[in-house]
Amino acid sequence: MRRRLGLTILLAGCALAAPARAKVFDPTVFTLANGLTVVVVENHRAPIVNHMIWYKVGAADEAPGKGGLAHLLEHLMFKGTPKIPDGRFSKIVAAHGGNDNAMTGRDFTAYYQRIAAQHLPMVMEMEADRMANLEIDEASFAAEREVVREERRQRVENEPGAMLSERLNLALWMNQPYARPIGGFDPEIAGLTLIDALTFHRRWYAPNNAILLVAGDVTPDAVKALAETHFGGIPRAATPGRVRAAPDAPAADIRIALTAPTVRQAQWYRTGIVPSCATGTPRQVAALDLLAEILGGGTTSRLYRELVLERKLALAAWANADGTALGPGTFSVGATPAPGVDPAEIDAAVAAELRAIAADGVTPAELARVRERMLAERVYARDDLFRAPQALALALAVGCTVADVEEVNDRLAAVTPEDVRDAARLVDAPHAQGLLLPEATP
Repeated sequence: MRRRLGLTILLAGCALAAPARAKVFDPTVFTLANGLTVVVVENHRAPIVNHMIWYKVGAADEAPGKGGLAHLLEHLMFKGTPKIPDGRFSKIVAAHGGNDNAMTGRDFTAYYQRIAAQHLPMVMEMEADRMANLEIDEASFAAEREVVREERRQRVENEPGAMLSERLNLALWMNQPYARPIGGFDPEIAGLTLIDALTFHRRWYAPNNAILLVAGDVTPDAVKALAETHFGGIPRAATPGRVRAAPDAPAADIRIALTAPTVRQAQWYRTGIVPSCATGTPRQVAALDLLAEILGGGTTSRLYRELVLERKLALAAWANADGTALGPGTFSVGATPAPGVDPAEIDAAVAAELRAIAADGVTPAELARVRERMLAERVYARDDLFRAPQALALALAVGCTVADVEEVNDRLAAVTPEDVRDAARLVDAPHAQGLLLPEATP
């Protein structure tokens, strides 16, 4: 199975870069004649490379009734070509000391290989080969479809937390594409056909709908020559436009509770719709990132101090802003209620904290302290050969820009207490709330 990274990715995205003037990533970006965007991040600290291809298509681009197709095709991409038979792709990478994987999101599908720099020509050739020459027969398709169905049973239907997350998304997004589970519902997966998969591949897996990113011990000139050799001859496709309609905000808070015998510890969540880098302004996105850190960014955050240390209502608390999306983003808060605590107390305490910030904002000193910590955490981002390309490729895959990544620290530095207050007002709105509970004993 190809899901060691899970169906979704923790989208740090635009919050990973250092100031543009510091050129922490300093990528070289160019486009081939057939439309392939190529991004190169040089890092000569070790003789290795991370080679990634991101396609601008994900679960939200599936046709109605074809749920799970993007994820199934991700699996099928390892089924081989006339040149590299079924099952050989990963074995070849491993035999040369590398590792590879793939991941599907709402707005993207991505594949990567991490390997010694000397083998970059090999993995680039292999990746271009399956972009152009994927070969799947009925037997291989049917077998992999069953693998994906079993994966859903194991990772979603038998995991109460995943089931609750799925229900929360459905409630929050309703009839919008983001309501669809990334892995699909089982009846829809079971109905997918080989023709569906081949048509999806032909429509979306084209150079003009892809981002090739190479980070590591390389030079832009060398990567450009290799990209021209291996990808340059692949023709464009008539890729459809992608639309993410503005969703209707919930008219009132939506509450969902799920109980299961395998749950040992209650969990409380809330998630709401907020602007993203594609639908909002850079200042809004930066302010939401800072608000998430102020609310739930570790043991010095407001919610940790209030819920865990002072009132003993929770064992843990966190907050997260996800603003890297082709459509709107989300702002989520979660907590682990302490034994015997009514989750309604958690709900009330979080709402009160949000409303306090929405009314009074934060102090300049609090904002400065949190911002300094966030900036310090990003100093090492360039050294990570996965996080750096991931941030850049993800931004481009959802219609954002390299500047959205490179300049994020400048934008964080420009956020004022009033901006954080305005962000809290965006979050203090109708939302979906979930509660995961142990099953009551008879």
